[in-house]
Amino acid sequence: MLDQVLTLFGFPATTPVTPFGNGLINRTWRISSGTDDFILQRVNDDVFSDPLAIAGNIDQIGAWLQIHHPEATFSRPLRSLDGQSMIHLPGKGYFRIYPFIRDSFTTDLVDTPGQAYEAARKFGEFTHLLSGFPAGRLKATLPGFHDLSLRYRSFRESLQKGNPQRIAKTASLIGYLDSLSDLVEEYDRITRNPSFRLRVTHHDTKISNVLFDGQGKGLCVIDLDTVMPGYFISDLGDMFRTYLSPVTEEEGDLAKIRIRQPWFTAIVKGFLEYMRDELTPEERTAFIYAGEFMMYMQSLRFLTDYLNDDVYYGSRYEDHNYVRALNQATLLQRFREQKPELNEIIRDSK
Repeated sequence: MLDQVLTLFGFPATTPVTPFGNGLINRTWRISSGTDDFILQRVNDDVFSDPLAIAGNIDQIGAWLQIHHPEATFSRPLRSLDGQSMIHLPGKGYFRIYPFIRDSFTTDLVDTPGQAYEAARKFGEFTHLLSGFPAGRLKATLPGFHDLSLRYRSFRESLQKGNPQRIAKTASLIGYLDSLSDLVEEYDRITRNPSFRLRVTHHDTKISNVLFDGQGKGLCVIDLDTVMPGYFISDLGDMFRTYLSPVTEEEGDLAKIRIRQPWFTAIVKGFLEYMRDELTPEERTAFIYAGEFMMYMQSLRFLTDYLNDDVYYGSRYEDHNYVRALNQATLLQRFREQKPELNEIIRDSK
């Protein structure tokens, strides 16, 4: 299969290909071709129902940046011999190839405030550079991905149709999440408020989606499969969700979950470096809500999947998604407990 993909992109079928990375969605390989390396990916069309929409979005963004910001580092996919940035092999999948940027690396953990700052700066720059691009041209590659109202309705439905034993077991967590439904109401107000602008939004701002150079400086953002129209709270909120705690959403020891305020400061300062003049006054009041929004939504999603017998995320052990949901609910609780201090950091950063 891979040899066929290689030939369609102009590589000899015998070009060495080895597995690369640990991504959970797409399968990835590294191609070694002479002095150059490339990244080959098979796009998961079980998750993304229309992979060609992804290709079209990335093509549009790349073409726009090449005209308006040619100085920006942007990893554009190679073209196949017939000019396509993504090819489809019936029964085998959708494939694309990117150049491998030399002397670059990614990381899965945010070990220092400096890393948080660099990542937030690059995600802010990404949105800033595309501020003149008409976001409405992009297709929604994951419809409803960050629609909190939809996620809350799915949660409520799982309470009616889900596993009764699991519903009983998680009653305390269900009650906590249900008590915060005002966060859903706030999301609905935001989506109706013209002061909150639909922008080109990445939607998956974990640290592993930033390329760093050898000196630890951010080069560019990668993994653009979820780029589509959205609100800034998605990108900023997901950085808060995934950078602030020293442990990941997989951690079952809830005592290890905490909010690292220096990392919060770094995210805010990095993001505002490019977004300070892009945000409206009303948007600037929603920084804390951005974190609440993403932490709450992720806890809802994990718990909904648990109550529905793990049909979406899957699980490696019996209560895996329950543990994940508790983890994110605990993170949300810690975050809300520190709102006065975090608001002070925001005021000092503006």
